Amino acid sequence: MKQQSMKRKQGQAMVEYIIIVVVVAIAALLIFGVFSDTLKQKLGGAVEQLGGDSGAVDEATGQESVEFLQDL
Repeated sequence: MKQQSMKRKQGQAMVEYIIIVVVVAIAALLIFGVFSDTLKQKLGGAVEQLGGDSGAVDEATGQESVEFLQDL
């Protein structure tokens, strides 16, 4: 009887951990959804500052970055 009680408690603890993980995942998705436009703008600005121009031409191949990625 005691062993069955311990298994129940372990199962209950596992379910509680799963619920916590699900709640955290949903909260993260909601936060990313709310701030997605801001994140896109910030990342776009960072890429632009680092020289990640999508219309850049590779001097070796003469291809634009977009064309190169499409060929991959």
